[in-house]
Amino acid sequence: MTDGIATIRYLTTASFGFGASQLIGEALAECGIRRPLIVTDPGVRATGIADQVVSALPASQEMTWFDRSPPNPTEAAVREATEAFHAGGCDGIVTIGGGSSIDLGKGVALLATHEGPLLRYAAVESGMDRISARVIRTIAVPTTAGTGSEVGRAAMINVDGRKLDFISPHLFPARALCDPGLTLGLPPYLTAATGMDALTHCIETYLSPLVNPPAEAIALDGVERAARWIEEATNDGNNRKARWNMMMASMEGALTFQKGLGAVHAMAHPLGALDELPLHHGTLNAVLLPAVLRYNEPAATEKYDQLRRVTGLATGDDLATWVAQLNGRIGLPDGLAAMGVPSEVLPDIAEYAEHDPATETNPRPATRADYEHMLQASWSD
Repeated sequence: MTDGIATIRYLTTASFGFGASQLIGEALAECGIRRPLIVTDPGVRATGIADQVVSALPASQEMTWFDRSPPNPTEAAVREATEAFHAGGCDGIVTIGGGSSIDLGKGVALLATHEGPLLRYAAVESGMDRISARVIRTIAVPTTAGTGSEVGRAAMINVDGRKLDFISPHLFPARALCDPGLTLGLPPYLTAATGMDALTHCIETYLSPLVNPPAEAIALDGVERAARWIEEATNDGNNRKARWNMMMASMEGALTFQKGLGAVHAMAHPLGALDELPLHHGTLNAVLLPAVLRYNEPAATEKYDQLRRVTGLATGDDLATWVAQLNGRIGLPDGLAAMGVPSEVLPDIAEYAEHDPATETNPRPATRADYEHMLQASWSD
């Protein structure tokens, strides 16, 4: 019998703490990278954060910049950055930014050594086995505490109007430099949105029915940290302890991704692919989470008791209400309508959600009709 066998992977070496980004030279040498492609976005470049990171390198260090990562990485951007990688004679990648830049860097690491199109490597196309160890080595330096992509095996990339998962153990960054100091200047709204992204990751992976006790323990620790510190980080962006704990919660959420996500992400993925609405992934997760918590509770009552314990709630308190009230306190929208999502797209979003890979690991089976109900509740919640 092999039905109970679980696969457990923790492969990225992470340096964590204030000043960790200054270890970039050591990380490049360890990975054998002589000429990196630096992948970042215009905002991170404009604030000087990306240049601050690379300033730790010697003046003679050769590098090529790609600082045009869009808010939601697209196949077109991956191809453009891959051209820059080849034109610069690069042999490795350094990503500096939030999840979008890190995921775009993973896309470049894949496409630089694998024949396109990108779609053939997507999870929905059963492309995981097509991704080989030839993927370019990547060093990830996160500047937000949200996705945790710096230690994750997945990348989310918009391909032909769909937000698709690319999943492979070969997509783990070789090194992660997690420096909470890089998040000290993050604005309150972005702190709140990325923080709720981290909290949602920890909750959804904990509730996933797959067998992985180490991941569940890590996820619960991440829930406890995020619940304790997200308001402090949002209200006082210079609170070093809050920033440290939120970046740790973010990393912990991604460490547990291998256990699977759930209905929140199944809906957030197609919503995030709407061309006319560049919706922030973390904000979507925050807005969708209350309805999903209400839907899933009958299938995971014991785990809900554990979630109440680590969030400081009393027995019988409603987790969904707690999340909705937390969203309000940290300044996030109270529903999809407030984010500009038109109600007429909800049936199509429900159809996409039913077939999203994240649905497979939701603790309670969800049909298109169930998703329509959750979306309607989230639209006006």
